[in-house]
Amino acid sequence: MTERSKYQQNIIKNYYENRENIALQRVQELVTELFLSEGKKRTTQWERLEKHLLKLEVKQETIDALREKDDPQLVAKLAERLGKEME
Repeated sequence: MTERSKYQQNIIKNYYENRENIALQRVQELVTELFLSEGKKRTTQWERLEKHLLKLEVKQETIDALREKDDPQLVAKLAERLGKEME
């Protein structure tokens, strides 16, 4: 295995330091996609959203409840609350 350069090490370090911010940003983007999508695409967006919410340590029960209600506004409120907690 080859050694990583100092530059590569810094990129990896920065990624892991900002992983929660990246996941939160992606959740916010996916909320927009949920508002615009229908049918099978909406199901795909929910699957992606679930993965990112789990990265933010949102409980599976909460995710299941949001998915059952299928209301992007509730997810947007959750994302807003998570953003405030991260500040």
